[in-house]
Amino acid sequence: MLFRFGHVGTYRPGDTYCNRIELAFSGVHRPRRAGVCGTQALGAESIVLAGQYEDDEFGEPEIRYSGNGGRDPKTGRQTTDQVATGTNLALLKSVETGRPVRVLRKVPGEYGLDVYRYEGLYRVIGSSFGPGKSGFQIFVFRLRNFA
Repeated sequence: MLFRFGHVGTYRPGDTYCNRIELAFSGVHRPRRAGVCGTQALGAESIVLAGQYEDDEFGEPEIRYSGNGGRDPKTGRQTTDQVATGTNLALLKSVETGRPVRVLRKVPGEYGLDVYRYEGLYRVIGSSFGPGKSGFQIFVFRLRNFA
């Protein structure tokens, strides 16, 4: 699998996508379900904020992105601590490498349907591990615009 850091093709911030399949076909964010595309060896190339984690915050000038894991698959609630595996390790690697990460966010679109908007390139500038809003230990990654 070829990893691509930075912009993909002619896609640029502000572009919108109807669904996760369209994101995958464009190459902007290839996983159809996972919120992070990356490996622990290379880092993260893209993330999606889809309103799934209560500790996520999209703000200026910083994004706070919750790590993966510990959620009940039926209710979506955090029920256990997160662990340093998989995509959490990819995001930790991104802190080290400083490579750009494409950020996409689920937002209201036309006709009441949600779309995914490409927000641009960000850098993972730090992380913490501590109690989240539900009281369980979670990773929180801080991202800033890559500019």
